[in-house]
Amino acid sequence: MSAIDNLPPLRDVIATHGLTAKKALGQNFLLDLNLTAKIARIAGDLSGADVLEVGPGPGGLTRGLLAEGARRVVAVEKDARCIPALEQIAAAYPGRLEVIHGDALALDWDDHLTPPVKIVANLPYNVGTELLVRWLTPEAWPPRWTSLTLMFQREVAERIVAQPGGKAYGRLAILAQWRATTRIAMTLPPEAFTPPPKVRSAVVQIEALPEPRYPADPKVLSRVVAAAFNQRRKMLRASLRGLSPDIEDRLREAGIAPTDRAEDIPIEAFCALARLLA
Repeated sequence: MSAIDNLPPLRDVIATHGLTAKKALGQNFLLDLNLTAKIARIAGDLSGADVLEVGPGPGGLTRGLLAEGARRVVAVEKDARCIPALEQIAAAYPGRLEVIHGDALALDWDDHLTPPVKIVANLPYNVGTELLVRWLTPEAWPPRWTSLTLMFQREVAERIVAQPGGKAYGRLAILAQWRATTRIAMTLPPEAFTPPPKVRSAVVQIEALPEPRYPADPKVLSRVVAAAFNQRRKMLRASLRGLSPDIEDRLREAGIAPTDRAEDIPIEAFCALARLLA
């Protein structure tokens, strides 16, 4: 691990501050600063952007973002033990790092970030999917962020980029791909982390589109998709029966066979059905 700045190695930081990872907080620390810098580069040019980071822990990715030229980083950390380590980084990068001790699920970051905003994070496993869904379903589109560069368990990453016809395809794929481009940019083995998780991890790059790929009311589409995938083994005429008394006619009108199952339906067809049900 070569140095990317003049700060101590992360293992020393963890030892100094007693930062053993807490399972209850979904913590798995990434200590290789070469890897954290590589993740920061996946997010693209950071020099003209503010970056929101959730769950920085001892600050490995934080240091990568700053070393790669982020205009400003706002790091939100729930674990009070990590704050002194993050404040040490803030002192080394004057005016470029704001550390917020708090819960990202409760944070309104409007007052802390100036657009354009990129979100880059090794998300805690226990809140990662919930945060992603919130970022993908704002009241207005385009969202306040231009891109998301996020670390997930490999299984979750595959659900985000999945295509129709497979078991991984579901609500998360539709929410992400309806209004954004998605790709898996990098995979990491368990031994890259401390402590090593039981699963492989992956970095997903999500770029917001200016407008949705197909017109649909977001709330209606969300209802349709949730109903379809909550009973994904059933035919759509059964799983969607509660949405409309004439659901079979609506399905046919949208170009969907009533006997089809949710995992076989492309996003365009779900949007067509949502427009008919609206």
